[in-house]
Amino acid sequence: MSTAQSAAVPLSVSGEPTTVNAWLTPVELLLLGAIWGASFLFQRIAAKDFGSFPLVEVRLLLGSVVLMPFLWRARSQFNLRLWLRLAGIGIINSAIPFVLFAWAAQRAPAGIGAIANATAVMFTALVALIFFGESITTRRAMGLVAGFVGVAVLASGKTNGVSVWPAALAGTLASVLYGFGGNLIKRQLVGLPAAAVAAATLFCASVFNAPLALATWPSTAIPALSWMCGVLLGVVCTGIAFALYYRLINRIGAPRASTVTYLVPLFGVLWAYIALGEPLTETMAVAALLILGGVALNQQWGSLRKATPAPAGK
Repeated sequence: MSTAQSAAVPLSVSGEPTTVNAWLTPVELLLLGAIWGASFLFQRIAAKDFGSFPLVEVRLLLGSVVLMPFLWRARSQFNLRLWLRLAGIGIINSAIPFVLFAWAAQRAPAGIGAIANATAVMFTALVALIFFGESITTRRAMGLVAGFVGVAVLASGKTNGVSVWPAALAGTLASVLYGFGGNLIKRQLVGLPAAAVAAATLFCASVFNAPLALATWPSTAIPALSWMCGVLLGVVCTGIAFALYYRLINRIGAPRASTVTYLVPLFGVLWAYIALGEPLTETMAVAALLILGGVALNQQWGSLRKATPAPAGK
């Protein structure tokens, strides 16, 4: 979140929900939360065999391939100057954050990354305030404080007697980069189809990451389970999930679609518990409540016609 969740490209909203959408939308939100929550499980399983850069390369390349039809459809809008912007944003908003989450997955339970990822919403608001002069309400300021306290609590935890602060810090830094990336997308790529932008930034990020992936590719055979997780991470958790997210935004608007932010940590912890037996510790639970409370305070509910949040990589 791959998030999700940072600001991005405006998309049209279709209007009030139809009878079909009344049940379809909650189902798709649950599905998307489950998919993005699973991304942290897949990273937890595969990162130890792939290593950070190779796993991220698989994810970026497959995700961009899935979304490539959207980019092909809008190819006439993408000139050379725009591609240079996309390359920079792809590094900030995809390549480096994905590597940080993969690195964290090798060192701490999957739930740590899933919870830290939720802070992307707050860092987007903070970056907009500090670097772009956007105003902030008292409520949103309280949300930022709650979120930062939650990060501190998360970093203070231990798993099997080992501190998780390096992984929590890596996940938080990734969310900071999502905050910058989302604000840059909102200001530099206005009016472009969001799914096409996602495809282009993922592709540019994969080109940037490729030399590092090749240089660190494992010398031993990668187990089939890790390959399966890597493929699912790229195809389902990145490509298909982004397409589903933009489908939701088109139908119900960005603010309502971004409520998936609350589901990702829950599913991240749930899948890790079911598949790996990783429990939700007291520290993680308190941190999640503080961070998600901060996210709630930072939500903008006044209108459905808001700028589209870009998935925070997930």
